[in-house]
Amino acid sequence: MIEAVSFLPITLTVNGVEVTRVVEPRTLLADFVRDDLGLTGTKVSCRLQVCGACTVLVDDLPVSACTYLAVDADGADVRTVEGLSDGENLHPLQEAFVEKFALQCGFCTPGFLMMSKALATENPTADRAEIIEHLEGNICRCTGYRPIVEAVECALARMRKVPSE
Repeated sequence: MIEAVSFLPITLTVNGVEVTRVVEPRTLLADFVRDDLGLTGTKVSCRLQVCGACTVLVDDLPVSACTYLAVDADGADVRTVEGLSDGENLHPLQEAFVEKFALQCGFCTPGFLMMSKALATENPTADRAEIIEHLEGNICRCTGYRPIVEAVECALARMRKVPSE
């Protein structure tokens, strides 16, 4: 007879801090960072991996935290939107989103920022068409996308002029 496992220990690094917790195997990464760690910047909307609001980085790769199990992040480096800034200093992407009015209600913004951070790491010289293609899995109901794309273009240009983080 197979005995069911109720809880599993996981250890991961979240925004530079190692955390160890015991979680149910079905706990989603979005729920883990929001409920267990209190990092509520990650938003949950569709729970179907469709809208991108829940995007976080796992080992620098964007994932939909609403369908990604916390146990699958065991041993990984996870970055949420709270981990973009350096203390009081906003990340260039965050600065550009503010300057270019790339947010209105702000619900989708964390997902766009994290997907944009992945793009900045993967392709720091991305042009407008590449930015649009990279962000196609993120949905915004307020801005019409133009300010978001302009913000990412602006941030990428700034980040190319300064030493990488």
